[in-house]
Amino acid sequence: MALADDGSYESVICVKPEVHVYKIPPRATNRGYRAADWKLDEPAWTGRMKIISIGKLAYIKLEDKNSGELFAQAPVEQYPGCVVEAVTDSSRYFVVRIEDGNGRHAFIGLGFADRGDSFDFNVALQDHFKWVKQEGELAKEEASQSTAPKLDLGFKDGQTIKISIGNIKKKDPGAKSRPMGSGLLLPPPMAKGAVLVAPPGGQQSPPPMQSNTASLLDFGGPVPAAQPTADLWGDFTAAGASSSQDTAKGWVQF
Repeated sequence: MALADDGSYESVICVKPEVHVYKIPPRATNRGYRAADWKLDEPAWTGRMKIISIGKLAYIKLEDKNSGELFAQAPVEQYPGCVVEAVTDSSRYFVVRIEDGNGRHAFIGLGFADRGDSFDFNVALQDHFKWVKQEGELAKEEASQSTAPKLDLGFKDGQTIKISIGNIKKKDPGAKSRPMGSGLLLPPPMAKGAVLVAPPGGQQSPPPMQSNTASLLDFGGPVPAAQPTADLWGDFTAAGASSSQDTAKGWVQF
């Protein structure tokens, strides 16, 4: 790759060591050129062909295979086009329009001894102008994007945004934290109105007797008059006690 006089890079895209040049008769009809009309066994010139690209243009250069002296060249602006045209009866021959740099041009026949060389010649020109087309489309896209108004996604002065995050419960400031347990179990709650009283002497109180038990207790003494109280049990004196009777509280009032 080299730098051309106009500042563009010169790149070699195809080289063939041997090609043949033929003088061709003028085309009499619009049916196209035929290689059979040429004197294929008497080429006018034989040498090396090189295709170079400078920017969007491709140049077909015919050079002497020993000295490299330029014999003829053809600038190609598009392919397929009027500069390079295939013949109708063979894939190894083309008609090329050459220029001398002074505005004059001529048509010559270009032939390859090998079919693979003609295939490479054709593909090299196709790939170059395919690249030119892609570069042009990319340049148009970039130009349209540069002229389009740009979106201003920045925050203005004093502008704020609110972000809502779901499934997050706020802690109630009035709720009291639950104290940690000390490992001791509290006793079960007692029934309403019940009072737990330990009997004298630390003895366990017997279970309460049924209400009809009072009729079964007969200690031989007169039955005192009923007191206006809700107490069904009271103090009682043991039978046969002396004058200094010891009063025994068998039950206490609940």
